Amino acid sequence: MSSSAPNHALEFPGGYTRSVGPVIGRFLTELRDGRLVGVRTASGRVVVPPTEYDPEDGSAVTGEFVEVGPDCTVESWSWVPRPRRSHPLQRPFAWALIRPDGADTALLHALDLGVFEEGAKPPRELRTGMRVRPKWRSERSGGIGDIECFRPDIAMINDSRRTEYHLPPGRALERFLEGIAEGRFLGHRCGVCGKVYVPLKGLCPVDGVPTTEEVEVRDTGTVTTFAVNNIPDPRAPEVPFVSAYILLDGSDLAMLALVAGVPADQVRMGMRVRAEWRPREEWGATMANIKWFAPLDEPDVPFAAIKDHL
Repeated sequence: MSSSAPNHALEFPGGYTRSVGPVIGRFLTELRDGRLVGVRTASGRVVVPPTEYDPEDGSAVTGEFVEVGPDCTVESWSWVPRPRRSHPLQRPFAWALIRPDGADTALLHALDLGVFEEGAKPPRELRTGMRVRPKWRSERSGGIGDIECFRPDIAMINDSRRTEYHLPPGRALERFLEGIAEGRFLGHRCGVCGKVYVPLKGLCPVDGVPTTEEVEVRDTGTVTTFAVNNIPDPRAPEVPFVSAYILLDGSDLAMLALVAGVPADQVRMGMRVRAEWRPREEWGATMANIKWFAPLDEPDVPFAAIKDHL
C-alpha cells in the first residue's frame, strides 16, 4: 500500500438513493422549468429550498408552494481563491447563502463575480447585502445544478462592434509626445498668468491667449484626486487599480495616469509619486512609455496646497 492511499473508506455499494418526495420533487421540477419556489409553513414563513417540515418547530408544511426570486440577496459568503476540481467553477468564486425575494430562508450556491487569477483576494463588490440573480443552464434536468451559479444583478450590454479611427495629435500635443519619447515632460507657460500647463496645449485655458514658452517639469508629482476601479483594464497591473489626477512638480494642471506599486486602499490625496518608465529601448512617441506612477518615500502634501487643483 502506498503512503498516499487512504487508511479508511466509507462507501455505499451501488450508490446512495433517496426518494425526493412531493415537496423537494416540486422544487426540482420548477428548477427544470427555470423557476425558484419555496413552501409555506403553518406560521406563514416561506422556506427555500422547500422541506417537508418546518425547520423551527418540526411541524408539517402546508403544501402551499410560492414562487420566489429571481432577484436575491447575499446574506453571507465565503471566498474560494483556489477552487478544487470538484467545485462548480474553475476560477475564484464565493460560496454564498442567498435569500430569494419573497423567501424567509436562504440556499447555498456558487456566486460568480468574474474572471480572477488563482489565489486572488475577494473583490471589493463582494459583500453581504449585494443583489444577485441565478444564471440558468440552457439544458436543465431537474437538479440544483440547473442553476449554474448566481451573478450580480447588473444589466450588461455586450456589443462586439469595433470602430477604428485616426486622431492627429496637433502641433502642441505632438511636441509633448516628442518630449515623452526623450523621457521628458514638456509644458507651456502662459505669458499672462504665468501658469504652466502639462501636456502642452498651445493656448491658456484661463486667459485664452496662445502659449509658446516651453517648460520642462519633473516626473514627480502629487496625487490630487483619484478613483478605485474594479473593471479589468489591460494597462493596469491588477484589479482593483487606481487612476489618479497627478500634479507634476512645476505644473499647474493635473494630468490623468495610473497609480501602482501600492495597494489601492492606501492611495490618498496628497501622496507623492514618481513616473515608472519602461525600459528605454521600448520608448516611442507615446504615453505608454510610462507604466504608471509609484509612491515616493516623501511626506504627503497638505490638502491646502492642492485644493485649487482638484
